[in-house]
Amino acid sequence: MFRNEVGALIIRVVLGLIFAVHGLVKFQDGIGSTVGWFESINLPGFLAYGVASLELVGGILLIIGLATRIVAGLFVLLMAGAIITVKFAAGFVDGFEFDLALMAMAAFLAIAGSQLYAVDKRVFNQ
Repeated sequence: MFRNEVGALIIRVVLGLIFAVHGLVKFQDGIGSTVGWFESINLPGFLAYGVASLELVGGILLIIGLATRIVAGLFVLLMAGAIITVKFAAGFVDGFEFDLALMAMAAFLAIAGSQLYAVDKRVFNQ
């Protein structure tokens, strides 16, 4: 059981780091460019703010282990949307394989959770 929690901790922290950095970069590079890109693929530009915020804040929440299952579930939806709207057309290799891996990691956390060194465990006595 402990080994499973260690594995879940590794997935949680790495996935959180990946998403937090991606969200931070969207804001650092100027969210306007991300808004423009969303509009160029016929998505409402305001979605860029939601995506970048979810990536940044959700990534931090995963790292500290707060609302892990909820955030991971949102990341599953986010990756499914990215694959369907953008990445699928590019094919598997150099297309959606990375997004699929992130989605699988998030799905694992949404289903199994991760309690080791998690704020959730301290706050909610889970």
